[in-house]
Amino acid sequence: MDMKRKELRLGIIGLGSMGRNHADAILAGKVPRCRLTAVCDAQAGTIPVYEGVAVFTEVKEFLESGMVDGVLIATPHYSHTPIGIAALEAGLHVLVEKPISVHKADCERLIAAHRSKKQVFAAMFNQRTDPRYVKLRDLIRSGELGKVRRINWIITTWFRTAAYYGSGGWRATWAGEGGGVLLNQCPHQLDLWQWLFGMPAQVRAHCQFGRYHEIEVEDDVTAYMEYADGTTGVFITSTGEAPGTDRLEVTTERGRVVLENGRLLYTRNEMEMSEFSRTTKDIWALPATWDVEIPVSGPGGQHAAIMENFTEAVLDNAPLIAPAAEGLRSVELGNAMLLSAFQNKTIALPLDGRVFERLLKKKSQQSPKP
Repeated sequence: MDMKRKELRLGIIGLGSMGRNHADAILAGKVPRCRLTAVCDAQAGTIPVYEGVAVFTEVKEFLESGMVDGVLIATPHYSHTPIGIAALEAGLHVLVEKPISVHKADCERLIAAHRSKKQVFAAMFNQRTDPRYVKLRDLIRSGELGKVRRINWIITTWFRTAAYYGSGGWRATWAGEGGGVLLNQCPHQLDLWQWLFGMPAQVRAHCQFGRYHEIEVEDDVTAYMEYADGTTGVFITSTGEAPGTDRLEVTTERGRVVLENGRLLYTRNEMEMSEFSRTTKDIWALPATWDVEIPVSGPGGQHAAIMENFTEAVLDNAPLIAPAAEGLRSVELGNAMLLSAFQNKTIALPLDGRVFERLLKKKSQQSPKP
């Protein structure tokens, strides 16, 4: 790319609902210095007409057109890896929708194709722009909360109907999508989990497949995670519960933080709980506390902010909010949960991606073709 250019020429591959949303945001001027110059989708008849935007139905022709400096990949999950590799090998900057790949082994192949530091390679983890999560991360990293002891996240606001699962032949199949709630709805929460708390040492998960829907993949998950330092966590998610709950509760030495209903509430201990336990002489005592509502508002810039950050990284060498290489971790967490359920045992991390890849291939061979 000519670095004297004052804008990023962006192309979008995949014009489903997310691809169209991204295109609309760019065309509405929500992403400064980013211009939509081309789109690509195999279904030519379904591509919207965008004035002044070139249309392609072949990825190879699109990548070789010279009409784009960067691409946003918003295709079905399995194609993220081959399309991403092709785009990187073509010398383009790449922004890939979540998840960056279906399984860890494919993530590693995709990440390995990013050989040039001159190329920007980012992931669409837009929840990292939410000021509530940003503030919670700052509180953890600064030491304000003290050591994290326990994490509980119930995220069941992903209710989906039978009509939703019937809307596309690739949905909710091992061959078409590669998984269910962990791969489609929850990559954002899995990314935030590792972004906030790091990666656990082991995972034990119970997944139910088609509990609420006539599908073959998981639509209900309860996972227990344990860290090398003894910190524990429970992650619960489902697409079958209504009304759902989105509650993140973090127990730390200095109190408890709850993120729910748009509010970030901190019940703070006057003395760290372990120190209080060691030093008090009162057998029934509890640490004194006070309640604080941490002021945060709004959802942040979300998808448009990630695209703006991607543009700034290309044009100004700005640091990325969500480097694509970090997308491996959320995929690894989801893979480990599924593998734990399949094998009925605790899975140690880091996960051997080849083991899960072989299992997924077997599942896919038995799966209805998309």
